[in-house]
Amino acid sequence: YGIASADPRRLVMWEAQFGDFANGAQLVIDQYISSAEAKWHRMGGLGMLLPHGYEGMGPEHSSARLERFLQLCAKGNMQVAYPTTPAQIFHVLRRQIHRNFRKPLIVMTPKSLLRLPSAASAVSELTEGNFQHVLDDPTVEDADAIERLVLCTGKIYYDIQAHERRPDASNAAVARQELLYPFPTDALKALLARYPNLKHVVWTQEEPRNMGALTFVGPRLRSVVPRTVPLTYVARPERASPAEGKATRHAAQQEELVLEALGLDAQ
Repeated sequence: YGIASADPRRLVMWEAQFGDFANGAQLVIDQYISSAEAKWHRMGGLGMLLPHGYEGMGPEHSSARLERFLQLCAKGNMQVAYPTTPAQIFHVLRRQIHRNFRKPLIVMTPKSLLRLPSAASAVSELTEGNFQHVLDDPTVEDADAIERLVLCTGKIYYDIQAHERRPDASNAAVARQELLYPFPTDALKALLARYPNLKHVVWTQEEPRNMGALTFVGPRLRSVVPRTVPLTYVARPERASPAEGKATRHAAQQEELVLEALGLDAQ
């Protein structure tokens, strides 16, 4: 934090081995990173790369406490992003140093995406373009046929798209919200406008209902989704611990989440 404050021209990043390790840094996050500009008019451009994602590794290796960072967001004090492609990660870091102002950048970084073949980008996606706040479903061919929009953030997108029963939900599109704060209202409105025949919007997350982005995104999403379109939420039940400690139970829960998000019955 000191280096980033002393030399704003430098891209300074702090990375946790697992996101949960940020728990020990909570004092600095609360007292300095999220509030220094409001308290002392002191801008800071520190980036925090926090592994986050439910991969069956247990409660100490799953959550970077995304919900805590979102609770600290107000008046444009920092950025919280959950990029899901190499190009998106590149562009969000690139703009961090090229902007003419500094804001802390919190990035959720699932470890499983490091070795996932489908989480790849063409070189042209890095050399061109910029950071996209929302990514639409690239598999949709007929937008008029879409009646269900599954909106999520992070690695669960790949779990949904790769599920063997994904073709059974041909009337569903799966889109990603890559920027959580500042909330991308305009990008979400543009996404919804692409699907004129929507009958259902579903926010889906891996985390329990009292964690993750749900409590932050929920009311803001309701103000974006037309009142004529039902908005529901899919998440694990409320928990005291971030994740299951048993891999088999984790897999079963993940299966339930994906099928519910797509509107499919379990077989």
